[in-house]
Amino acid sequence: MKKIAKFEKVSREQFNKDFLKNVPYKCDYDVFEKVALPVRSSTGSAGYDFVSPIGFTLGHGESVVIPTGIKCKINDGWMLSLYPRSGLGFKTHVRLANSVGIIDSDYYYADNEGHIMVKLVADKLLTVNPGDRICQGIFTEYGITEDDECEAKRTGGFGSSGA
Repeated sequence: MKKIAKFEKVSREQFNKDFLKNVPYKCDYDVFEKVALPVRSSTGSAGYDFVSPIGFTLGHGESVVIPTGIKCKINDGWMLSLYPRSGLGFKTHVRLANSVGIIDSDYYYADNEGHIMVKLVADKLLTVNPGDRICQGIFTEYGITEDDECEAKRTGGFGSSGA
């Protein structure tokens, strides 16, 4: 297998900043210590499981933004796609707010340290505990057109490259 990326934790400072901005409650434990690097469940797994460092319960139509505490250094020509975990979707009808999350290789260098955030939306009651697997990331190689002339460089974080 070709090795094309490396998961890392964001800094504690960046995590705390994003946590305070997105999570509307306080935890009775050090949330940053619950951040775990994504791993595959078996040698045949394509997806790397992302876990939630926080616990929460959502009702029908409710959503939560989860600061994963993870960033990923990805080789040029590759991207990381985030998908709901099959079992979680089948059992609870939970979905990612944007259907599929795309993490570009230059996101690692963004102002927010490339902090990967996951927004889940529940169609029925969903309870997640700290350490529960919430989505999976799959690396994909991509190409560009022969006449591509893009020279722009990313500076911002999530949503910074346009609406």
